[in-house]
Amino acid sequence: MQASSGIQGRGAGLGLALLSAFAFGGSGVAAKPLIEAGLDPLHVVWLRVAGAAVIMLPVAWRHRNLVRERPALLAGFGLFAVAGVQAFYFASISRIPVGVALLVEYLAPALVLGWVRFVQRRPVTRAAAVGVVLAVGGLACVVEVWSGLKFDLLGLLLALGAACCQVGYFVLSDHGGQDGRDGGGEHAGPPHPVGVIAYGLIVGAAVLTVVARPWGMDWSLLGGSAGMNGNDVPAWLLLGWIVLLATVLAYVTGVVSVRLLSPQVAGVVACLEAVIATGLAWVLLGEHLSAPQLIGGFVVLTGAFIAQSAAPKPPSGPVASGDGSGAGAVAGAVGGELSGGRAPH
Repeated sequence: MQASSGIQGRGAGLGLALLSAFAFGGSGVAAKPLIEAGLDPLHVVWLRVAGAAVIMLPVAWRHRNLVRERPALLAGFGLFAVAGVQAFYFASISRIPVGVALLVEYLAPALVLGWVRFVQRRPVTRAAAVGVVLAVGGLACVVEVWSGLKFDLLGLLLALGAACCQVGYFVLSDHGGQDGRDGGGEHAGPPHPVGVIAYGLIVGAAVLTVVARPWGMDWSLLGGSAGMNGNDVPAWLLLGWIVLLATVLAYVTGVVSVRLLSPQVAGVVACLEAVIATGLAWVLLGEHLSAPQLIGGFVVLTGAFIAQSAAPKPPSGPVASGDGSGAGAVAGAVGGELSGGRAPH
């Protein structure tokens, strides 16, 4: 009976992880038409995060003890995994294809290994080093370096900024969020994952309000339509897609899948986000990638997978791994911290 229950739990976790990858993968596809219709990328990010934060307010109230028990984790998640990753990602897709931007983000596992090796001065395995080399080599194919850096340099730097924000949150989780003590020094159990998401969205919305200044946004654009590969789509429908599906549903299913699977397995499934995003951008936005770029994308994902699987475990607490625009999925980013201290690598 227990074995059957375990199999069912893993099956449900796999389904939720796939759903999360699909939901996250559609964020850039839905956002890019809004940006091309005239909305500033930061305004689109603010609408996404603020809308999701409002929806998650009841959850935040239910888990209000987290403000006292894990303030550093909440602040780091909101600043890096929500505000930073998404702001840089949405800014990058305004200049380069969605699939390319997301693949650049997949340098995050390689950058985490660089932090472990050169800053923390801890050894990394040979397999992990191979993963880094594959990821960087694949990225060179994606951006077609032999063509003189075919894509917009600023767009590539913005996508790299999203990857760096992921690393910043990973490091913060490793050093500041794993002590398991509340504000009074008492032992605190693992924080509830959905509660962390709710407060992360609230913190992210507050940060983005100062940065994006939404009071200067042209709100009338939301009452019009946006072009999606030659078809007019209501702007409000795209916004609903971004808020409800690509944010709330994506984050919640991503974290719950970690609880049912493991950070390692969920992180591997999260790699599908880049494939899904590229496929959706191809079909819905007409962003076709060349054969070398597709091969390079496969190599990037292979390298990211090896890097995630082979990275050494930290001495205490997690060094997270994550994907993409949700900047990666919460499945990787907070999996180790929220799953009783299991490290996702």
